[in-house]
Amino acid sequence: MKISYSELILLNRPVLENMETLRKTGTENVELMMDGAGWDSFGGRYAAIAEELKGLDLHYSVHPAAWDINLTAEMEIFREAAYRHHLEALEFCARLGASQMVVHPGFAYSPAFNKETAKRRAHETICRLAEEAKKAGVRLAFENVGYNGASIYTQEEYLHALDGVDPIVGYLIDVGHAHVNSWNIPEMIDTVSDRLFGLHLHDNCGNCDAHLPMGEGTIPWDKVFEAMGRIRTKDCEWVLEYAPMQPLEKLRAGEAMLRKALG
Repeated sequence: MKISYSELILLNRPVLENMETLRKTGTENVELMMDGAGWDSFGGRYAAIAEELKGLDLHYSVHPAAWDINLTAEMEIFREAAYRHHLEALEFCARLGASQMVVHPGFAYSPAFNKETAKRRAHETICRLAEEAKKAGVRLAFENVGYNGASIYTQEEYLHALDGVDPIVGYLIDVGHAHVNSWNIPEMIDTVSDRLFGLHLHDNCGNCDAHLPMGEGTIPWDKVFEAMGRIRTKDCEWVLEYAPMQPLEKLRAGEAMLRKALG
C-alpha cells in the first residue's frame, strides 16, 4: 500500500518548506503540485530544485500545473504551451527519480467547444507524451478531469481512452471529480484495475470539486474501499489530495482511515 500526500494542501508556499512540513507528518511519499506562487519562481527551470529535493528522504510523484493548462485548448498556441510545460515536467521527473507524472487530458469550458475534436487531440497528445515518457523512464497517470459539463469524456469514454495507447500510460482515477460527474467510482476502479496507476482521494457533496478530507462529503467510501481492495495493478499510488488550508492532521487521519479499511 503506497499512500502519498499531495502538496496541494500547501499551495503557494515555498516548495522546500512544504517538503519539510509534509515530512514532519511522517509521510515518506509526496505528490508534488507544480502550480501556484511556490513554483512560479522557477520559471520552468527545475534542475536546481530537483537536486535539492533529491537530497530529502522522500519519494515523489509529480503533478504538472493544472489551472492554467489545457492540452486540448481551442487555440494551438495554448495547446503547444501546455505541451511544452508537460515536457519540462517530464524532464523534471526523470531528474528527480519520480515514480510517475499525472496528465490532465484537457477540458471543454465553452458550450461551443467540440468535444470530438478535444478527444482526438487528447489521444494524439498522450501518444506523443508516451514516446517521451519511455525515453525518460517515467510512467504517465491519465486523470479524469472536468465537471459541470467540462469533461471531454463520459465515464465509458474515459475508461476506453487508453485503448491502443502504450502501456507506459495508465489510469489515475480522481474520485472527487468522478463523484461530481455522478460516475460510478467502484465500477471505474474494477474496469481498469489492471491498468490503474493511482487514485486521487478526496471528498465532496456532489455539487463542486471541494477537495474535502475523506468522510466529510457524500462519496460512499465503504464501496470505494471494497473496490480498492480488488485493484490488480502493482504500485498503485493512493494520493490524499486535500484542498489548501485544510489542517495537516486531516492527512494523517485519512491515512489511518485507509490503513484501517485496507491494511
